[in-house]
Amino acid sequence: MKTTFILATGLALALAGCNQNTAIGNDREAQLDPPAEASPIEPASSALQNISTALVKPETMSDADVLAIGGKEGRCVFRLTEVGYPTFVYEPGSQGFIKLNGKLIPVSAAGTDRYASGDLLVSTRLLDDEGNAGLQAQELIMVPPGAGDELGYRGYSICDQ
Repeated sequence: MKTTFILATGLALALAGCNQNTAIGNDREAQLDPPAEASPIEPASSALQNISTALVKPETMSDADVLAIGGKEGRCVFRLTEVGYPTFVYEPGSQGFIKLNGKLIPVSAAGTDRYASGDLLVSTRLLDDEGNAGLQAQELIMVPPGAGDELGYRGYSICDQ
């Protein structure tokens, strides 16, 4: 019994020295992966070319993506969750960026709370609600090129004014 305890303790001490990684989550691959690169910026006509409209869904932007489009300063940010990464970054009445099909697509104002790039239409609507963290509830409606139906997403927005 005493021998088993000594062997178990010795094995535990020997294995404790094997883990030298200090990355968040103790991820052994973190030290091997390079920092994320920004997605390419393309108009909707080329970014969504030859892709089924059923596959077109808003994607979250990485920190590198947000930096590539000029950051969040002076813009509004739509997130699918209050703590999630941005999905749509825009300046009301001016321009914005949405990530679809792995590409950052610039959209221009096409009316009140409406943005377009070619046949892609994105609109927003503030809702009379707020999340647990106090962010304003918002609806994002997207109509991909050639789609018969619009796609709606409820999330949260915050504006840097």
